[in-house]
Order: sequence, then structure tokens, then C-alpha cells
Amino acid sequence: MSASTFRATAPLRISFVGGGTDFPHYYEVHGGAVVSATIDHCAHVDVSRRRDRQVAIRSLDLGHLVEYRLDAGPVYDGFMDLAKATIARFRVPDGVEVDVASDAPPGSGLGGSSALVTACVGALAALEDRAMSAGEVARLAYAIEREDLGIAGGWQDQFAAAFGGFNLLEFDHGGATVHPLALAPEAVDELRSHLLLCYTGHVRTDLGLIATQIRMYEEGREDTIVGMKQLQAMAFEMRREIEAGNLDRLGPMLRGAFESKKLMNPHVSEGTPIDRLLAVAADAGASGGKICGAGGGGYLLLACPPERQPAVRSALEALGGQFADFAFRHHGVEAHAGGRVWRPS
Repeated sequence: MSASTFRATAPLRISFVGGGTDFPHYYEVHGGAVVSATIDHCAHVDVSRRRDRQVAIRSLDLGHLVEYRLDAGPVYDGFMDLAKATIARFRVPDGVEVDVASDAPPGSGLGGSSALVTACVGALAALEDRAMSAGEVARLAYAIEREDLGIAGGWQDQFAAAFGGFNLLEFDHGGATVHPLALAPEAVDELRSHLLLCYTGHVRTDLGLIATQIRMYEEGREDTIVGMKQLQAMAFEMRREIEAGNLDRLGPMLRGAFESKKLMNPHVSEGTPIDRLLAVAADAGASGGKICGAGGGGYLLLACPPERQPAVRSALEALGGQFADFAFRHHGVEAHAGGRVWRPS
């Protein structure tokens, strides 16, 4: 990396409870709440200037290369669209070289696409020496992903990637409010020791789970509305239990969050090994668990006493589960170039 290349990272997140209530169609009427924490798995974006008006975007994971001239503008065709749309938003005066990569596979359920666009925003803000608050970064990332590109989803992932840390995120018609959880370092370490992250397989994006959830809500499906209200209420309870260090409550609450998620949308685990993996994990000693994203695959978050974790790992690995080591990351997006550091103000 040269001294003129800014390297940005934005963290992925694990969502404890509340996902789905961060959609405007719900929170503008009822309010929404999510408890999440960022981890040391990140989206990575390197950006540097060119002397011409050419843009070159590379995926280091997939081997894709996209090139176009700024004067002609990009074609949004499913290849590197997040980076293309971010460059368009910043109206960069010169050409740029952009390399992107992620520590998690596509469709992980860990907010990877939102972390990637947040990292793109951070990298270009650093390159352009543009001061932005964490809230401004999150709102711009949301606008790029949800409005410019029309990708369905909520608000939680952009705010997690921009702010970082353990947060209760509240949403209403006035916007988002970030409430950091009051946790001492030793409490964070203890919480981490009781969690496992297990990959179940690539998400089936053809299921249209987010569109289905929105449709069922707008049709007034009673179970969908009840499930969402339960998830919203559980976010505040989860915050209290985590701050109080009541780790014996973690598993049952994750289990309850998954049941409420299925009430909200009964299709979240159809055609996947999720239900079987959760049942086998419980038999092996896990106290509870849930999916991390909208459903259809991705990662499971499991609560399990440390002494039972070898048995749980062995049981799920026999069924194809893949465990990911992780640590919590307490800061959000940032970019570096040589000795220079850019962070949201």
C-alpha cells in the first residue's frame, strides 16, 4: 500500500435481537429497536487517485474487475455496484483505483454489504479529506444502498458499521438514536466466552425474505405484527440483561428472538439446515441460538457455556457447520494512509 492509498475497514456485526424492526414501514409507525455488536470481521476498501478520468474497481475475493470512464458513468449490472454508486455520490474529480474485499462470504447475515458500502464511504471521504460524523456516514451509506441501488433492507447495519461497538439502536420517524451499552472490558470478555458463531451455508437470495416480510406486514398479517412487536420489546430486555451480566439469560433470549423472527416471517429457515443445527446444538449443550440475518442461510449465533463448547462444535461440524473465531471490535469505520488516520468526527 502506497502512502497515497487510503485503506478503510468497516466492521461486520452480530445482531442479538430486533432485526426486522429497523425497516421504515414498521418503525415509522411503531418504532424499532435492535441490539447489535460489531466484530473484528470487516469489509476492506483500498482507494487511490489516478491521473486520468478512469475508474478501476477490483474484487479481491471474486477476481472481478470493472472499468469505466467517469465521463461515461457506471452501468449498474450487479458487479461492484456498491462501489460504483459510492463513487457517483462523491463526484470524485479524478479517476480512482478501488480494491474491495470482505472477511465474510456473501449472504453471511453479518451485514457485509452495508459494511462494504460504509467502508467505501470512509475510504472516499478520507481521500477527499471530507469530515463526516458517524451519523452522516451511516445515512449516506443507507441512501446509496437502499435508495440509489434499491437493495431491500433496514437501517441497523449501516449504523453498526459507522459507529461500532455494542449498541441499542432505536428507530422512529425522526431517525435513529445510538445508545452504547455500558460494559466493562472484563464483561465483554466474559460475554464473548459464552458465544459461538457458526456458518450454515450461503444464503438463498432467491427467497425474497425481506420482500415477503414487508408484504405480510402491509397485508396486516397478525402474526407478523406480533412477532415484530415482540422483537422490539426484547431489544430493551436484552440490553438490560447484557449490561447486568446475566449470561444465563442470553441463550433463552436468543431462542426467543428466533421464535419471534419465525412468527414475523415463517419462511426464514425453510429449505435450510438452520432448525436442525439449532436443535442439535441444544442437545449438545448450547442454551440457545438464532440466525444473524434475514434468514435463508448465513451464520448462527449460539450461546453456550465454555465447558460445553467442544461438544457443540463437534456436533455441528459433523453436519457441515463451520465455526468462525471472532473478537468484538469497539470502533466503527476508519481509514489509514501512511501515518494519517481518518475517522468519523
